[in-house]
Amino acid sequence: MQDDGLRRRSRIGLSLLTAGLLAFCVVVGSALAPLPETAATATEKDPHADLLAETSYPTAAQCASCHGQIYAEWASSNHAYASISPMFHKFEQAINDLSSGTIGGFCVRCHQQVGTQRGEERWRPLWERSEVAREGVTCITCHRISEQYAKTNGERSVVPGDIHTPVTGSGEGGKLGEVIAEKDSYRVATGPGERGAKIHLGVFKLDQISKSEFCVSCHQVAVHPGIKLEVVWDQYRASPSMSDGTTCQECHMGKTPGVANGYETGPSAVVNGKPVNPNRRHSNHAFYGPGYPIAHPGIFPINTKASKFDIRDWLKFDHRAGWGKPEFEDKVESGQIKQSFPEPWGDRIDREEAREIVEENLVRLEEKRELRRKVMENGSKLDGPFFASAPKAGRGLSFSYRITNTNRGHNLPSGSLGAQPEIWLNVALIAPDGRTVWESGYVDSNGDMADIHSLDVLAGRIPRDAQLVNLQTKFLTQNVKGTDREMYLPISFDVDQRPFIRPASVPTTVLNHPPGIRMEGRSIPPLGTRVANYTVPAQLVSQPGKYRLAARMRSRAEPIYFMKFVKATKEMEQAMNEWMLDIHPYSVAFEVR
Repeated sequence: MQDDGLRRRSRIGLSLLTAGLLAFCVVVGSALAPLPETAATATEKDPHADLLAETSYPTAAQCASCHGQIYAEWASSNHAYASISPMFHKFEQAINDLSSGTIGGFCVRCHQQVGTQRGEERWRPLWERSEVAREGVTCITCHRISEQYAKTNGERSVVPGDIHTPVTGSGEGGKLGEVIAEKDSYRVATGPGERGAKIHLGVFKLDQISKSEFCVSCHQVAVHPGIKLEVVWDQYRASPSMSDGTTCQECHMGKTPGVANGYETGPSAVVNGKPVNPNRRHSNHAFYGPGYPIAHPGIFPINTKASKFDIRDWLKFDHRAGWGKPEFEDKVESGQIKQSFPEPWGDRIDREEAREIVEENLVRLEEKRELRRKVMENGSKLDGPFFASAPKAGRGLSFSYRITNTNRGHNLPSGSLGAQPEIWLNVALIAPDGRTVWESGYVDSNGDMADIHSLDVLAGRIPRDAQLVNLQTKFLTQNVKGTDREMYLPISFDVDQRPFIRPASVPTTVLNHPPGIRMEGRSIPPLGTRVANYTVPAQLVSQPGKYRLAARMRSRAEPIYFMKFVKATKEMEQAMNEWMLDIHPYSVAFEVR
């Protein structure tokens, strides 16, 4: 059976490459013929190189003509955001600077797989990149993979070929043959020069694309000298979901966000208005998850209308000030608002057109926000308060809450470790007169928890939250006294005068972690429970009456202190806090006698 599988994968890969090469030959024609070796041909750039590179890697926008629903779901997904994320770019540049560039293209191998394969330098800004590279984890990132991969740290190979090159999928694409056979009726183009919707000419089944293992190469990532930044696969393979055969796709692409509850049905494609295979299983390409975007809403979600304006121009468009809204523009015209506009936003018509795109994207972002809320609430539960004894005036109040990870597949939270993500418990005691007399899980002026990393705590402006319950995993690094300290990067700044992750002098398997660096996991395993215990001093519960305990879990992708460390902009910090999510908020009233 193993030999059969290897032969099948080889056949698929060979067929895809052959089809791709045939397509190339049709596109570039005699350009592929050998040229006589001269000094000029040795140094001059092949005039067909750019064309070949562009046509070899079709964009998601090209796929949208037949796969509109999938494109719409994907366009606001975290996969589509992978290359655009300003926080990714700030972090990626910071870690490369700290490591003197030795990390190289490691991060972009996942975030910009196709761009990396096209040879685009890791440092290039978005506006200098190809469209397909800006699309991050795009259609061909998954559907042009011809072999199975495992723990390869994002290093996969996308099979090149124009839009007509066969793709891989969960099935054989039997209905595609009918479309090709009736291409005049469907008005499709099956080759260069033909009129109609351009379509791929085959679908090869890749078994792994429907299995959890397909996600591993980008969602189980370790960096030198052995620190794991993504541990989802480690958590999943020890989970109840792994035991009962539930896949990542069932929870993250199914009917219900975060829950294996079956799939919706729908056509595999709609070709010029004609549904193809209308009752096929539909895998939702929104890829439900806890992540969220903080990019300018003219840049993300991906919107083909937005390409009229350059990314650098979008960054100058002040959507928060109301540019392009009728009431704002009328006040500018009447002189009530004095505003000078940067290029290219001097014309009202351009601002109004840009506003229409922004408003459209803001609606899609609200839809994404709701999916995020559902996936977080479907994967967790908060119970309490549970009192140690009957509340009594003049006596200290002791109580607890229980946080349960109802997700069967991985920890709460999961994904990237160290700097992200944040989930913490915020509990407040409200006295009979409505005053908040005690709180844990409060935030400082930047929006950070009041722990040892809070800039306000370090400056002495607010007290440290001694009872904070935080599920965020931390890097622990060795300091000059030999003990550990929490850090938000796995770099021992105290020991090394130059920030550098030094290679281990002994195998990391001996210590089970690199020397001088380890992880302190605080996340809750699948179906596990964490008890949060709290104590309120007696003087704060001195009067009898009806009190209330208000509780909520809070979620945010990045701490603000870390964003400041990587030199994020104020706009990025503001957007990060605006997307902060309250999970299971509720309050309970109780009598203090």
